[in-house]
Amino acid sequence: MNNIKFSSVDITGGFWYEKQKLNETVTIDAVYDRFYDTGRVEAFGCKWTEGSEVVKPHFFWDSDVAKWIEGAAYILQKQSRPDLEEKIEHIIDMMEANQWEDGYVNSYFTVTETDGRFTNRDRHELYCCGHLIEGAIAYYEATGRDRFLKIMLRYVDLVDRIFRVENSASFETPGHEEIEIALFKLYALTKDEKHLRLAKHFIDRRGCSPKDTNDGNMDRRYNIAGEYSQSHLPVREQREAMGHSVRAHYLYTAMADYARVTGDAEMAEACRAIFDDISNRKMYVTGSCGSSFLGEAFTKPYDLPNEKAYAETCAAISLVYFADRMLKLELDGKYADVLERALYNGVLSGLSLDGKAFFYENPLEINLRNHGRHGRNLLEAGRHQDRLPITQRVEVFGCSCCPPNINRLIPSVGDYLYSAEGDTLAVNQFAQSEAVYGNMKVKQVTDYPRCGRVVLEVEGVKTLKVRIPGWCRKYSISEDYRVEKGYAVIEDPAATVTVDFDMPATLVYTNVEGFHNAGRAAVTRGPVVYCAEAQDNGTDNLNALVLDTELDAKLIGDSFSGLPELEVSGAITVSGPALYSADAPSYEARRIRLIPYNAFANRGSDSMLVWIRVK
Repeated sequence: MNNIKFSSVDITGGFWYEKQKLNETVTIDAVYDRFYDTGRVEAFGCKWTEGSEVVKPHFFWDSDVAKWIEGAAYILQKQSRPDLEEKIEHIIDMMEANQWEDGYVNSYFTVTETDGRFTNRDRHELYCCGHLIEGAIAYYEATGRDRFLKIMLRYVDLVDRIFRVENSASFETPGHEEIEIALFKLYALTKDEKHLRLAKHFIDRRGCSPKDTNDGNMDRRYNIAGEYSQSHLPVREQREAMGHSVRAHYLYTAMADYARVTGDAEMAEACRAIFDDISNRKMYVTGSCGSSFLGEAFTKPYDLPNEKAYAETCAAISLVYFADRMLKLELDGKYADVLERALYNGVLSGLSLDGKAFFYENPLEINLRNHGRHGRNLLEAGRHQDRLPITQRVEVFGCSCCPPNINRLIPSVGDYLYSAEGDTLAVNQFAQSEAVYGNMKVKQVTDYPRCGRVVLEVEGVKTLKVRIPGWCRKYSISEDYRVEKGYAVIEDPAATVTVDFDMPATLVYTNVEGFHNAGRAAVTRGPVVYCAEAQDNGTDNLNALVLDTELDAKLIGDSFSGLPELEVSGAITVSGPALYSADAPSYEARRIRLIPYNAFANRGSDSMLVWIRVK
């Protein structure tokens, strides 16, 4: 089935409406301002020279700005923002002025390594190109102006000639995948077969070229037999998620596009196996991925450490893309479940509640006792503490890929609500909204995820499919239905269909192989994962807290995050003064206060815990 594009979906109220307004009024401008301050924007002017006062560009800066352009363009699809258009047009002016005669566009290589084009697989040229393509498509669809698109079409022609026709570059496939996704989007827009051929070429050749698998430019600490860049096997033979998690998700997203567009059954089977490996063995309960900062990578199955979790914001966002493409490939609730889990937790934890600051890494535990525990003297002597994620969001990073990724995801979240084919409409995600697809119309009235009631007003719909979330154990629907692959299927639905999902606070346990969380549980309510912060619980030792197996949970209104807080039954562990004792610790009953995980670290640095011991 095809998604109903967000341009045909209006989110009219509720949780995602609030997030979109925050992005439109605060975040999109905050990211641009930091990118301007750091030199990223003006890098397209290509004015840097050795010894000049102009900031030297970095090889991935073009991708940062391109994602911001894409996010701004998505806002422009829904509303007039002349200030955003002016900023984008200025960047296009610079690109146009500095595009090489043969079509090449890259602010880094244009001024730093003019003889180094397409010689270093890990210098992100094709990655930057892909994001620029997506930005150009989004801006064209928002404004009808094709200047940026024409710039990128010339660049794509060059890439096609160098990589597919001549095979004259020093490598065959991108070190950092992304251009493959962009090329499928470009093919969908232009219907030009050469863009499809190039996308297929990059995917088909991955893992097949000695130039790539033995790449001397790749950091050898991480590139074990090509695993870091997913070049260890031809893609149709891959069955496990490996290597850098964001690169991996971008590849798998493009593979799913490939399978859907071409009908390649072998590619589809590889995608299914990889998705199941991620969701059943390598994904955090928050929908985040990448358990090690070494290579920002997947590690072994069930190796999901909490305090040292890498769990990059971009990895959660790119998992949303992969899950979305799998849902397009085949309507199965398991894909929409993972998309939802990532969206409400691993993605949104990367953004501060005021919309101005960001996390790159999203741990599932912060223990402030471990930060600086080696003491000031040793730190001043150059002895470093254990590597742990930061405890407060910041406005910009040296590698600032996550903020503009949030910029482009939030305004396009309408993409994930509905899919349709013929006179069949599927409701995949829940948000107050209205959508039109051909002769079909749908209006969704809900305050999800604050509550579980969803009222659907439909017109022209012959078959209505409503996802039953995997977290939901009890629900009711006002119409007769059958269940297929996680969806309630309703034939000839009434004009109004009411669905009620029971949404109690629930303990979630890990597979017994998940050794980091043995004897612990996470608390969820609907799609939202909860956590404890020290300031709410009267102790900086959150590992002393113990949950009751029967939670006796109470909602505590709307929290500072816009979602309910929880108060659940439990205890705190108490022991005597001795370091070791034959006397067992005792438990003092207490209520444990929990906040949505996506809102942690918004009230200053504090200890935080998702997986809490169970009595």
